[in-house]
Amino acid sequence: MENKSHALAAGTFVLLLLSLLIALAVWLTRDNRQLRIFELTSTDSITGLQPQASVRFKGVPVGKVTAIGIDPKVSGQVLIRIAINDQAPITQSTFATLGFQGVTGLAFVQLDDSGESQVRVDTSERMPGRIPMRAGLLSKLADRGVSILSQLEETARRMNLLLAPANQQKLISAVASLDQAAASIGNLSNASGKVLPQLVQNADATLQSIKDTSIRVGESAEEARSSARAFRILTERMNAKGGTLDQIASGSETLGSTGQNLNSATLPRVNRALEDGARGARQLGRAASTLSENPQSLILGNVVTPPGPGEPGFVANREQP
Repeated sequence: MENKSHALAAGTFVLLLLSLLIALAVWLTRDNRQLRIFELTSTDSITGLQPQASVRFKGVPVGKVTAIGIDPKVSGQVLIRIAINDQAPITQSTFATLGFQGVTGLAFVQLDDSGESQVRVDTSERMPGRIPMRAGLLSKLADRGVSILSQLEETARRMNLLLAPANQQKLISAVASLDQAAASIGNLSNASGKVLPQLVQNADATLQSIKDTSIRVGESAEEARSSARAFRILTERMNAKGGTLDQIASGSETLGSTGQNLNSATLPRVNRALEDGARGARQLGRAASTLSENPQSLILGNVVTPPGPGEPGFVANREQP
């Protein structure tokens, strides 16, 4: 009887201990965070995603997957219900992708935001807000897998053509040519080791010549600057008030006014004097001609000579002396 009481006490103690451990585990794993319910919609495969999978926002854990199912309203669309922390900034520009943890193949939901909107998405237990799910890296690779395989097959075919027996001899010849080219480069480097000092000396002489030339060019430039300054001073003096250009302008004005006076007054007078002189010369010529034909006119004056026979006005005198 005493053994049965000890066994009953031990069993009761074990049950109490298990109850305490279960209560402690529940207390330690309790989640007091305010969680919001959202739904993810996807038309791609979500292989590897399981309930209770982690939900991360830009890599930070913010919640977990609560349920996965088929959308009864849209054919071929998957619904993923998630519960995330109330502090996670879910806006209208937030989107989800499917990520994978290392090589285990276990998937998780990766949330990100493009930053185009700052309006938060309204959600509730009965009407959860929806977040679009975009294709992840593996989905894109799967979609392009056929194209990638085709390109790999084409690459393998070209490699086989390149390594065909007909081209092997050409490749061997090319390698031999490369060997000869390397040997030629080695000989050239050895020869350049002897010629290089002379080239360095010539380069030093050339640099010294360039230096001397630059000094002479600097001196010529200084002389040119001096000439430019002198020319600028001369130009300023010529353009100054009362300078050479002003004097030339005033002389030109005086010459112009003198020419106008000459044309308006002096030249008409000279023309009249020349006309009078010409008239007097003609009269003097006529007088000289008259004097040479009739010298007695100088004493007797200008006597009118009667017309002779055959001249107009001639009258014959019939009286006899």
